[in-house]
Amino acid sequence: MQHTSDSVSTNLPDNSVVCLMAPTASGKTALAYELYDTGRYELVSVDSALIYRDMNIGTAKPTADELVRYPHHLVDIIDPMQSYSVAEFVNDTAQLIEDCHQKGKIPLLVGGTMMYYMALLDGLSPVPDSDDNVRTRVEQWRQEEGVEALYDYLGNVDSVSHQRLNATDTQRITRAIEVYLQTDRPISDWQREPKQALAHHPEQQWHALSVIPDRPWLHARIEQRLDIMWQEGLVAEVVGLLEKYPLTPNMPSMRCVGYRQVLEYLVRTQHSVLDKPHLDKAQFYEAFADSKSLMAINKMQGEGVYTNAQPDISYAETEALACQEMQNKALYATRQLAKRQYTWLRKVAQLPDTVSEFDDAVTKGMVLKNFTTMAQARDYLF
Repeated sequence: MQHTSDSVSTNLPDNSVVCLMAPTASGKTALAYELYDTGRYELVSVDSALIYRDMNIGTAKPTADELVRYPHHLVDIIDPMQSYSVAEFVNDTAQLIEDCHQKGKIPLLVGGTMMYYMALLDGLSPVPDSDDNVRTRVEQWRQEEGVEALYDYLGNVDSVSHQRLNATDTQRITRAIEVYLQTDRPISDWQREPKQALAHHPEQQWHALSVIPDRPWLHARIEQRLDIMWQEGLVAEVVGLLEKYPLTPNMPSMRCVGYRQVLEYLVRTQHSVLDKPHLDKAQFYEAFADSKSLMAINKMQGEGVYTNAQPDISYAETEALACQEMQNKALYATRQLAKRQYTWLRKVAQLPDTVSEFDDAVTKGMVLKNFTTMAQARDYLF
């Protein structure tokens, strides 16, 4: 459906909340800056990677100068070894929306973390946050006995989650066990309870704008963005993070696309940074123990081909192969991220009372709009 500025109001009501949802590398930031310059909007980041300090290149974070000119809420709020739950994001966003409205501004929620958006628009199950002590106990258990032991235990206390989760899904398995140990109730029970969404606020008008661009166009943008990241020094950034923080490969920050592939590269090339006394070197090697060897011929669904190495190649050639493998895997992982984002965006389009993929709808005080280009979203907002 085409949208033009003639067909919509150019003045959203003062109680509006705007969600600008689109896949990675689709041009959200440029439009957000243009809207901020109108003086009507404040920017709220909806990005689970931009929350981390010192993670700048791999997250495509706005530069320091851009953040001065275009201030973003929920950027650089925690260190990379800390965690930030979806529930914390929802609570913080609720307060920010109220603050923006009190200042006469419209909060513009912009980013690519679709799980955050679904929590805002569709609601969040009342699963309690994990207690730090319980989280530490479960992590120690995982390190001593492996995720397999945790998965077996989950089968005894929460058969629903056990059946739903993959046996290697460390993050969700540990979360489910944390909830059970803390509340004596399976997380699957909590997840069945009624959800409440911020977007159902009776005194707010939410505008959920989904932009689902053409895939070939987006893939070209992704490849271009990754090339820039390599040139700007993503590998050096990750090395710097490991030098500064006591990180582990299972922390959410180190699971971010791009950072994960660089970690594997550092392991494969036996980088000296992993010998730092504040790092547990064994954890890094364990995390990538099942990865294909550096010299393997490996083709992942046509996204990257890795060359078979000869036994007598030099270290420099070996390192170059590892670097190429890292870049190919990062490209593949970013495209897979975009694919998941498409899936989430289509879930948004199927929220209650939505007619079809590219129709508009109004549900529970929320306006749903679906576009194929960022220009169409701009027309709606202007």
